Amino acid sequence: MSLRLQDVSLRLAGRTLLRPLTADIAAGEVLAVMGPSGSGKSTLLAWLAGLPIAPLQADGAVWLDGQDVSDWPTEQRRVGLLFQDDLLYPHWTLRQNLLFALPKGLRAEREAAVEHALAAAELPGLGARRPHELSGGQRARVSLMRALLAQPRALLLDEPFSRLDAALRARMSEHTWQALRAARVPALLVTHDAADVPPGARIVRLDDHA
Repeated sequence: MSLRLQDVSLRLAGRTLLRPLTADIAAGEVLAVMGPSGSGKSTLLAWLAGLPIAPLQADGAVWLDGQDVSDWPTEQRRVGLLFQDDLLYPHWTLRQNLLFALPKGLRAEREAAVEHALAAAELPGLGARRPHELSGGQRARVSLMRALLAQPRALLLDEPFSRLDAALRARMSEHTWQALRAARVPALLVTHDAADVPPGARIVRLDDHA
């Protein structure tokens, strides 16, 4: 899997958010896009995911696995999004939340995938619990596993660790990058905090491109 941004530039309400940017992200790699609040980081992620943003003007192209998907609707791109909030369905169990992300298939295989995801999230045997019964870090891990179960072609992360305390933030970020490397999913992280950036990741600063 691979993600490519080709000469991407963004303008919102006449204001330039991003000058032409080209970047290639291979399977399991992370590109970190850094900038202060209001610099257009979240707008960039929304455009890459195919979400409508008016009155955004965008040029350039986004490629997934060698295909130009710039004009594809969101559901066809199969791009995962991970936010500050876990966005789990509160009245569903963890098992139900995870099953929802899985493609249709044999029930036994889907159940096995859910149990594997719970184990990977360090929550084995807790599928019957609901999100409010977990800590913030546990919910964040379930949210990550749900995103990966959907088999995304790329994952976009919008400051996903910003609401965690320092110790939990370090553990959760390490868990996230390990999971992405294992799944060989290219990832684009936007953040204003260098502590979120994994070792070895390439960094683009929006103030250098606006």
